[in-house]
Amino acid sequence: MRDDDTSTPLTVTSPTAPAGASQPPVPAYPVFADRHIGPDSAAQAAMLAELGYPSLEALTEAAVPAGIRSTELDLPAPISESAALDELRALASRNRRVTSMIGLGFHPAVMPGVIQRNVLESPAWYTAYTPYQPEISQGRLEALLNFQTMITDLTGLATAGASLLDESTAAAEAMQLAHRVDKKKRTIFLVDADSLPQTIAVVHTRAEALGLAVRVADLRAGLDAAAENGGYAVTDVFGVLLSYPGVSGEVRDLTEIIADARGRQITVTVAADPLALTLLASPGELGADIAVGTTQRFGLPVMFGGPHAGYLAVRKGLERMLPGRLVGVSVDADGKPAYRLTLQTREQHIRREKATSNICTAQVLPAVLASMYAVYHGPAGLAGIATTVHRHAVRLAAGLRAGGVRVVHDAFFDTVLAQVPGRADDVVAAALEHGVNLRLVDADHVGISCDETTLDADLRAVWAAFGVPAPAAEPAAEPAGGGAALPGALVRTSAYLEHPVFHSHRSETAMLRYLRHLADLDLALDRGMIPLGSCTMKLNATAEMAAVTWPEFAEIHPFAPLDQAAGYLKMISDLEGWLTEVTGYAGVSLQPNAGSQGELAGLLAIRAYHRDHAVAGAPARDICLIPSSAHGTNAASAAMAGMKVVVVACDTDGNVDLADLAAKAKEHAPRLSALMVTYPSTHGVYEEGIGEACAIVHEAGGLVYVDGANLNALVGLAKPGKFGADVSHLNLHKTFCIPHGGGGPGVGPVAVGEKLLPYLPNHPLRPEAGPATGVGPISEAPWGSAGILMIPWVYLRLMGAEGVRTATAVAVLNANYIASRLRPHYPVLYTGQGGLVAHECILDLRQLTRETGVTVDDVAKRLVDYGFHAPTMSFPVAGTLMVEPTESEDLAEIDRFCAAMIAIRAEADKVGAGTWPREDNPLRNAPHTAEMVTGDDWDHPYPRSVAAYPVASLRAAKYWPPVRRIDGAYGDRNLVCTCPPPEAFAADLDAAGPPGAGVPGARSAVGPLTPLTPVGSTAG
Repeated sequence: MRDDDTSTPLTVTSPTAPAGASQPPVPAYPVFADRHIGPDSAAQAAMLAELGYPSLEALTEAAVPAGIRSTELDLPAPISESAALDELRALASRNRRVTSMIGLGFHPAVMPGVIQRNVLESPAWYTAYTPYQPEISQGRLEALLNFQTMITDLTGLATAGASLLDESTAAAEAMQLAHRVDKKKRTIFLVDADSLPQTIAVVHTRAEALGLAVRVADLRAGLDAAAENGGYAVTDVFGVLLSYPGVSGEVRDLTEIIADARGRQITVTVAADPLALTLLASPGELGADIAVGTTQRFGLPVMFGGPHAGYLAVRKGLERMLPGRLVGVSVDADGKPAYRLTLQTREQHIRREKATSNICTAQVLPAVLASMYAVYHGPAGLAGIATTVHRHAVRLAAGLRAGGVRVVHDAFFDTVLAQVPGRADDVVAAALEHGVNLRLVDADHVGISCDETTLDADLRAVWAAFGVPAPAAEPAAEPAGGGAALPGALVRTSAYLEHPVFHSHRSETAMLRYLRHLADLDLALDRGMIPLGSCTMKLNATAEMAAVTWPEFAEIHPFAPLDQAAGYLKMISDLEGWLTEVTGYAGVSLQPNAGSQGELAGLLAIRAYHRDHAVAGAPARDICLIPSSAHGTNAASAAMAGMKVVVVACDTDGNVDLADLAAKAKEHAPRLSALMVTYPSTHGVYEEGIGEACAIVHEAGGLVYVDGANLNALVGLAKPGKFGADVSHLNLHKTFCIPHGGGGPGVGPVAVGEKLLPYLPNHPLRPEAGPATGVGPISEAPWGSAGILMIPWVYLRLMGAEGVRTATAVAVLNANYIASRLRPHYPVLYTGQGGLVAHECILDLRQLTRETGVTVDDVAKRLVDYGFHAPTMSFPVAGTLMVEPTESEDLAEIDRFCAAMIAIRAEADKVGAGTWPREDNPLRNAPHTAEMVTGDDWDHPYPRSVAAYPVASLRAAKYWPPVRRIDGAYGDRNLVCTCPPPEAFAADLDAAGPPGAGVPGARSAVGPLTPLTPVGSTAG
């Protein structure tokens, strides 16, 4: 038996039995569950005693309505960490690593070890949350600003977002953006036939729901010729998507067609490979309005499809239409530069159905990795990699031509399209025998893509597959930055990545210290609890993360022959089955790569079901009922699915008002499509009327979508598919332990009942990925972000049924314990039966604000001084804090948080009593930086010790925020979304000018090697 084998069950005894008495065991589970669950048996007993319950079972029976309980769970028996990893290694060994030259938007790449070890494998980076609290997120915000600067420089456009989910969804978002800005409200989106097939398919999926038409055409002859051949009018076209290079590899000069389209007020999007843009003229220089793409080949492996960071950049004037997150530069309370998420009024959590997109979780961690790849290599290094890739392609083409094979295109970057009439299948099969995967385009054509891992041996294998001899000698190298197959007019002459951050970290020592410096600026789960309501910031165990970088998983191309991915397919099948069991549905699709995309997939399934079951002459079912308390993504997703949102009221107890629901269901019955409801509710309670709500909607002919954002309060206790729901999305980055990564990656599987199984997502290149009758692809990869599915697989394998059931019960226990301890100091806004909450509680600060002037923002920022990330602010009710501790936080950390909140209440009371002025007190001035409390001048009515060390324990371990409170309005008014210059971070800010002064659109790395303000006193 191994030393770390923990397969012997741990018996937990009941805290209510008298000392010395025989104590019957309660749920037993292997030690890993005990590692995952924070409070041990003694702590659980103490917390239960505080609440007045004898056991976890008694607590959950009191909290969860009897009508929805479903505790039977058929999952494999849990095993130890070592055994689980052995099983996973066995699955990994069933994958076959073959040199991939398939292309199709996925290219093998090399992640520098210093980045892999210190970002991808570092909990300081991967356990962070979305940077809604910017004062404690300056490190990852700087990394994202580097990403945005990298994209704007390479694309030649004004503003880029902080990542999108993948290239195909970025293209779909660009289509929607183009339609939003079209004053003529035209309805045709034109797509170049030389685009990625998965992109074309995702755009089709999105367009159909919005009532838009997609036309795919060969655009080489121009817009008018394409319209004539396609039977549509150019006057109906609002947007065009071009590819640069195309999926065939061809590099075309797009200047003329872009100018023609722009002259007709048609918005032009260019899908561009950022590595190619180091050698090619930028889309901005060609005249494009929008550029989209993926940064996968900036150091990320192909990972059977993801996760990878998509990008979207726009010309000046479109920045306020961008989908997703955008990082900008503002100032803190001292007037010093600091970073924050900017223009948030575009986003779903504020604008709801009028948002620019439903995107919430994006791809922050992959974006950080890509940005650091650029920081480490710099412009010269990137151009060198691109030149090497291009030379491989040029050599490959020359060898094929010399052997009598026709190369279709003269101009290409990395991909060669070879014509072999009637022989394509044989060539691809021969290449596989030589250990190389090629792309079978059709019976007569084969595609071959080179990348930074391509070796001479790979080229020789390809030549052999085509039956041509290898060239006798390698040709002389062309000058850097050019190549025989790049058109002279398109060779890039403009500079890019000029900012010092892309020039200052050539050595590994410098890079290591820069990454450590940025990580030290942030507060993630590795430092303390992140009690964000509705976010489930639980443990991301090391064993769960271990396999993410295993090459047997990381190096499998999503479009490789499936017999090379047998291990992946078994893991996916296992996970689909386990999630189906957990939710009580009939089937699951893992394709959606974020919760927002799972929502969209579920609503599209409902839409398709109603379409196929429509009664002749009846109106379309397009009304979606959504409670007023719902998360903004619900309304935004409904709008994207072509539905009209009707808001349902909540009653005074925070529940869905069943009378209002019944009235609106009756009023809209002929057109009722769905009810979207979160369960437990966003008010943090198990609503007893959920079954009745489902029945009301079903009676009116609608279907019920239960948002799975709060599934962490249900697993092992209740199943949405069993209490009336027809469809849900799950958040594997919440409930099932995929880390949040600072804002992604996530996975949002969609789970459906029997009647919706035919409408799950599918994929044009993988029939096995979904039903032929499905709604189309939601993501570009057949199984979405497959490269991180081993995380929930390991979690469920380690926990088993009893483990996850106990985890859910302890999540409920922790939340109720916090509610009980803080109720004397802050009203708990909503409770369910027995005065209990679910897995989170809402603290009402509105009366406190009225009495003292202390706001939710003040309390949130003061928590930073105590070493905590703030709970969710003002959602779902303004002036409140929503607290979700999860099951992973132990009693000591929970008590520390409660003590901080109680101490803050006492501070607020001092403000209310007039001891401290309303405009000058520890809460209004929070957070306090080291520079502030060690400065020579201190004219505040409270001592420095109160500012810095409000509780004595902080003297032993203190997190210092790098900036003071950030001025959000300043950042929105003075929009700077690329790296500001070094001068902006000079010690004398007044002399240097405001952020963004000096070099427009450029900013310096604020790192240990840059002679700027000392660490801890600025944003970085």
